[in-house]
Amino acid sequence: MLKNRIVIKGAREHNLQHVDLELPRDKLIVFTGVSGSGKSSLAFDTIYAEGQRRYVESLSSYARQFLGQMEKPHVDSIEGLSPSIAIEQKSASKNPRSTVGTVTEIYDYLRLLFARVGTPYCPECGNPVGAQTIEQMVDRVLTLPAGSRLLVLGPLVSQRKGEYRETFAEARAEGFVRVRVDGTIYDLSDDIRLNKKVKHSIEVVVDRLKMPIRPDADRSESNAGEASTQEEWDGFVTRLTDSIETALRVGEGQALISIPEQEDWLMSATHTCSGCGISFPELSPQMFSFNSPQGACSACTGLGTRLEVDPASSCPTRA
Repeated sequence: MLKNRIVIKGAREHNLQHVDLELPRDKLIVFTGVSGSGKSSLAFDTIYAEGQRRYVESLSSYARQFLGQMEKPHVDSIEGLSPSIAIEQKSASKNPRSTVGTVTEIYDYLRLLFARVGTPYCPECGNPVGAQTIEQMVDRVLTLPAGSRLLVLGPLVSQRKGEYRETFAEARAEGFVRVRVDGTIYDLSDDIRLNKKVKHSIEVVVDRLKMPIRPDADRSESNAGEASTQEEWDGFVTRLTDSIETALRVGEGQALISIPEQEDWLMSATHTCSGCGISFPELSPQMFSFNSPQGACSACTGLGTRLEVDPASSCPTRA
């Protein structure tokens, strides 16, 4: 196959009269001319039709039954073709979230591809993200200052619509008492009603803890009371370990540590930077979508532009 050009010989589809033409590949080409000169006949009914027909013929008979088979165009030969796509000629959408990738649905395939075969890297140090052991998770929590209060949470739902009555019932049946829904703690004995048309995040509260003072802490450094005994400290570490293990089981490999006035710490058994200790959620197609809160830029919300005030263009006001 020719790698640098597309060669068309004897194109006579519709009102084309034995047109011979060479087109460069990997270039933006525009067909212009008066109405009826054969622009669409050459671009859509000849070049696109032949490229699509060859691609469909290369598929299995099972796959071909789901795709529309195009007729062979009236042309002597076309060389240098690749599988092709075409966008219908219609009024342009004014929606800023509509792009060529979304219109042709290629964007959906790319998101799925990156989510399945992509390798995440830590944005802080650039190292590949790997698995984190429970011991590493416990050691990170133990770095909190004495007196810190924390919640060990098991993620159940992340930014999905629904009422989730069955989810609450299952958590109640497993012996859990509280859940956190969209940042608010609820008792599972209450009748929790959610708007099924709004996306929710739900985590089950596995344990509520308060960091004790290390047995070997200096008295001058301790302002939260007397240091705990070695037996009390070991008991706290054991309880913390069991709670994180339970949260990982409930959250299918993920756990959250909620600390007042701080961002939640995400602990992951599969996606953690060994150098920085930062955990990341599992890759999903939503992370690569600028139309999803999980993948959109927090500054522009996925639009690519921001509305800002230009002080130089603003008019001063008079008192």
